[in-house]
Amino acid sequence: MMPALLPSPFYGTITWLGRVADRDAALQSAPLTEVLARFSGPEGEAHGGLTRPSCSRVTGQYKKNTEIRNVRQFSILGAEDLAAIAAAMGIEALDPALVGASMVLASIPDFSHIPPSSRLQAEGGATLVVDMENRPCTLPARPIEGVHPGFGKKFKPAAAGRRGITAWVEAEGMLRVGAKVRLHVPDQPVWAHLDAARQG
Repeated sequence: MMPALLPSPFYGTITWLGRVADRDAALQSAPLTEVLARFSGPEGEAHGGLTRPSCSRVTGQYKKNTEIRNVRQFSILGAEDLAAIAAAMGIEALDPALVGASMVLASIPDFSHIPPSSRLQAEGGATLVVDMENRPCTLPARPIEGVHPGFGKKFKPAAAGRRGITAWVEAEGMLRVGAKVRLHVPDQPVWAHLDAARQG
């Protein structure tokens, strides 16, 4: 039987890790040097948990606040995408903490568009399943505005197509800044009817 997932030649390096301890208090994440990835998500992360209430991203499937599987345990950005967002906003650099990131990975090209159901497997075995591309929202505007006055509202348009991905834990383990992460992709062609499905 052929394997369903193929180890790719693409490796990333974890350049930043963070955690949002209380999202009701603030979206901003606190930087860390290592994070223990549990089946329930990053240890101590407010966006963790095996389930979550449904939000505006899935109103086509569920009534608001329906309890659903949490596939948004991690918010991961590509370092190159983050730099491109900052450039499009007109600032020198954007601290990933300001957008509530859990991880930044460098060196995987077009990171925000890696295939859904890909795996990101770190040294030591911790493995995350890619849910899908993350969509920019207005929530980071306030923390960004506090550091870069006049630039908060520029984040959402600048981040379109560059906001990274959301992911959930398939295999537990420790994630550390500086560790290598290998991209594994599904051995599956793009669905021939995708364009028609998107048109509704």
